[in-house]
Order: sequence, then C-alpha cells, then structure tokens
Amino acid sequence: MPKPHASKSESCDAPAPLAGSAALVTGGARRIGRAIALRLAASGANVAITYRDSQPEAEETVRDLAALSVDAFAVRTDLTDAESIRQSVAAVIEEFGQLDILVNNAGLFEQAALQEITPEQWDRMFSTNTRAPFLVAQAAYPHLRAVGGRIINIGSLGGTHPWATHAHYCASKAALHMLSQTMAKAWAPEVSVNCVAPGMIVQGMDAQGEIDPAYVRFAAKTPMRRNGTPEDVAAAVLFFATGPHFITGQLLAVDGGLGL
Repeated sequence: MPKPHASKSESCDAPAPLAGSAALVTGGARRIGRAIALRLAASGANVAITYRDSQPEAEETVRDLAALSVDAFAVRTDLTDAESIRQSVAAVIEEFGQLDILVNNAGLFEQAALQEITPEQWDRMFSTNTRAPFLVAQAAYPHLRAVGGRIINIGSLGGTHPWATHAHYCASKAALHMLSQTMAKAWAPEVSVNCVAPGMIVQGMDAQGEIDPAYVRFAAKTPMRRNGTPEDVAAAVLFFATGPHFITGQLLAVDGGLGL
C-alpha cells in the first residue's frame, strides 16, 4: 500500500487540545474530508487520511497537514473491500502506535429519479455510505476501546429529510444515523460515537469559476442566509473530538437551520 508521508516540523507552540492523539479521516484528501483533517491537525492530532483515486490531492493534503507540526500520511484504501480496510487501520497503528479518533467521512452523492435507480446504483450507495463506515469502525474498535476513543460519522440532512431525487442517498445516510446510535449504545462506555449531518455545503466553484445557481437558491431559504462551508463541518467534528466523552449517540445538524 503506497503511503504518501510527511514528518512534523519543529514548533514551540503551547500544547493543542489534541496533542499526542492520532486520528484517521476516510476520504480526507479533498473537500470536507480535507477540511476535517486540517482542523484536527491544527488542534494537535497526528492525522492519517484514506484515498482511492485522488493520490495527487492526498499528497498535497499530507504536506499541508505536516506544515501544522504534526505527523501525517495517506494510505490508499478500497472502502468496499474489508481486507483493504483492515490493512489501512493496521497501517495507522503501525505508524502512530494508537488510534484515538475515527472520522468516517468518505461518501457517495448521486441524483437519480426513484423509478430509475438500478440495483447496482443502490448497492454502490449503501456500500460506500453505510457498509464502509461499519467496516472501518469495526476494524478500528479494539484500538479505540483501548484508549477511550471517539468515532464521528458524517451523515447528512438528507438522512433526516426525504429528497425525492436522492432516494438511495437519503436511505443510506438515514441508515448511517441509526448505525451511529447503535454503535454508541453497543460500545459505551469506552468509545463515544456521534454523527455530524451537513446541509448544503459549498465546496467550490464550477469550471467557469462561478457558484452553482442552486447554492444561491438554497442560501436564500436558509435561516442563516448562507450555505455552509467545509470549515463549518470541520468545527462540528472538532467539537465531538474534543468535547466531553460523556456526549454520545448524538446527531448534530450543520445546516444553518435549513432543516427547520
């Protein structure tokens, strides 16, 4: 397994809240996953990220993580393959010696008319959004249990609201929300498990450098009068990563009130 890797730089800063801890962020090379990884690293955690096809972005993210004075590496992982997942978790333990925080961020988003969704589309959605977080958490559990660790799953507003053109996506995220609560109950008191559910998150511009008009429409009907950012989601993850371990089984919407 190739592992883009970088070592921490020297720093005289005061200890950060996550100093000495180790985190794994699935799908951490780009977008929301990258923002989460950077926020955890800025708080002192050594961070490993998984990627599948985005090696250049993973290497760039690792460099940016290491610039925050932490150890960081990326491991290529097929989240549809249980053995690949086990090997990646083992690589984290080999590199860091422990695992304190798991963020199940990797996910698949797709629009399709309900009557046109194929069995293959349905299975692919659940394989990525529900089965993979289950398998990663299961592989990580012994290590998290040993240190009183934390799991933060990334759900979605679509897991609490039915979107007519995203049935397979909504169903997979609703299942992840329930899985998070089940994990929280099954693995307490050693491991706390919570879920962050983003709403409309602006993750960049289109090829012409313009914001998608859909973002403008959603911002107009959001009580906070703007869409969310990856950094908003990362801040919510950091709350669960650094807040009371007593908080478990919770679903935190990061949607500016869009779901109200």
